[in-house]
Amino acid sequence: MKTVEIVGFKRANLGKSDSKSVREKGNVPCVLYGGKEQVHFEVPAILFREVVYTPNAHLVEVNIEGSKHISILQEVQFHPVSDMLLHADFMEVSDKKPVKMEIPIKLTGSAAGVLKGGKLVQKLRKVKVKALPKDLPDFVELNVSDLDLGKSIRVGEIPQKDFVILNSKLVTVATIEIPRALKGKTEGEA
Repeated sequence: MKTVEIVGFKRANLGKSDSKSVREKGNVPCVLYGGKEQVHFEVPAILFREVVYTPNAHLVEVNIEGSKHISILQEVQFHPVSDMLLHADFMEVSDKKPVKMEIPIKLTGSAAGVLKGGKLVQKLRKVKVKALPKDLPDFVELNVSDLDLGKSIRVGEIPQKDFVILNSKLVTVATIEIPRALKGKTEGEA
């Protein structure tokens, strides 16, 4: 899995007014937990571009004044009106402890139903996966070549290697919808 580095600086003061002044400087207040101690720090908002505003999943190497921690982005808070990044939580990961993370689904192959005039609709973009950090995939690959008109593929049909998918096995990932024009033809033929 790809690792992205974020450089931050420890925060001396905590609280609402201090967080507001951090945001006014163009930084985002953050917390790193899951390790030996909880660390409060701030990061320039521009560094979140590769982590937050992407469909890909990443491990994050948080560098706080020279101290490096491998973590995952656990939660992000946005302003409800301006969509400005308000706060980020990072969870430090260990090589011996499994973590839960949302991983994107990548559809491969040409569906048979699409070749017949159907439309491929991806209903689920990410699945929640539990694995050791070294076994986390960049994406979950799903072959849709056998999908025919009106058929769908479910989470239970995704091949699992060194990870466990936590979503319900009955949730639909992708389906081939039959367009109205084809529905009319099939009813007319019958």
